[in-house]
Amino acid sequence: MIDFELGDELELVRKTARDFASDHLRPSLREHELARTPSAQARAAFSEIGFATLEWPESLGGSGLGSLARCLVSEELAAGDPGSALALDPLGLALYPLIELGGESALRDFGVPLLDDDAARAVLAWTGRGSRVHLEREGDTISGRIPWVPADRADLLVLLDEEGAIVVKDGIEASPLRGSGLRAAGASEIELNGAAVCAGWKNVQAAARALARARLAVASMLVGVMSESAEYSRAYALDRVAFGRPIAHHQALAFLIADMATAVDGARLLGWEAAWSLDSGLDAQESCATAFLEAVEEALFVTPNGVQILGGHGFMQDHPVEKHMREARTLGLMLGGVDPAREEAGREIAGSGDRVALTREAS
Repeated sequence: MIDFELGDELELVRKTARDFASDHLRPSLREHELARTPSAQARAAFSEIGFATLEWPESLGGSGLGSLARCLVSEELAAGDPGSALALDPLGLALYPLIELGGESALRDFGVPLLDDDAARAVLAWTGRGSRVHLEREGDTISGRIPWVPADRADLLVLLDEEGAIVVKDGIEASPLRGSGLRAAGASEIELNGAAVCAGWKNVQAAARALARARLAVASMLVGVMSESAEYSRAYALDRVAFGRPIAHHQALAFLIADMATAVDGARLLGWEAAWSLDSGLDAQESCATAFLEAVEEALFVTPNGVQILGGHGFMQDHPVEKHMREARTLGLMLGGVDPAREEAGREIAGSGDRVALTREAS
């Protein structure tokens, strides 16, 4: 028998995140977009609950709950507002290179100080395949430009590529940009002019794990966004009456709504499987890449159709589906986008095919 039950502890974590999104994110999503930052009340509640240290080791005051718990929380918070979810977490995706490459000492040196400032932000910039980052390192300094990061400030900058990661704290100049998606997180261009490198690590395997965990976090946010879009447009279609019955009862829309729900569930289960693999200590780089790829592609199916179900209303800010579409497209561009993820996921399929062929030959 296949058991999809999460267990009492994870269900409580999921419900806590869902309640937080309902209380602090959904009611203020337009205000947070306009201000380019979540409210002080949301920040205080987020800190009090302890979402920021959900995956931190217990030795540093964290919960140590693992990747599946992070998937559940990220999905629920992103369903409320993914931009706010990014802005509320001071370390965010930068956690993964620090813990995978630098270990607890790096997290203690660079992560713990950020917890003392509610508005502090660490930024992870992917500089490997698929990125548009142009950097030059000379000794212990680095210069260059990062065209876009989802933040208006960067107190800590972690640069990750296929070989390792480096950390920069000083000499970071952020120039605000007008963002399309993730507006509540802010948006800026980063300039580094001879910025000092304060730490660095080289480890190909650890860098791959860090990227995998970051991809999974973004994938779970995409699931949250498309889930909210699918549910909102379904509820609208049940209320909107045309030709004497709700538009959801017309066959074409009924089939589309069913396909959208199926897409959400499929992407969610792939993410849960990848998270389980990470928590079990298995090699999960390809499964995380697959989860990210599937979440991006399904979100680009679900969220535009959420707009289409509402018709002209879908493009108005009276309804959040236009926001869901913007957020999905922006999240899909993070960490190099889908092309590197597709290559990595494809390597697993090719490798599996080779193993099957060898097994057949041996038999």
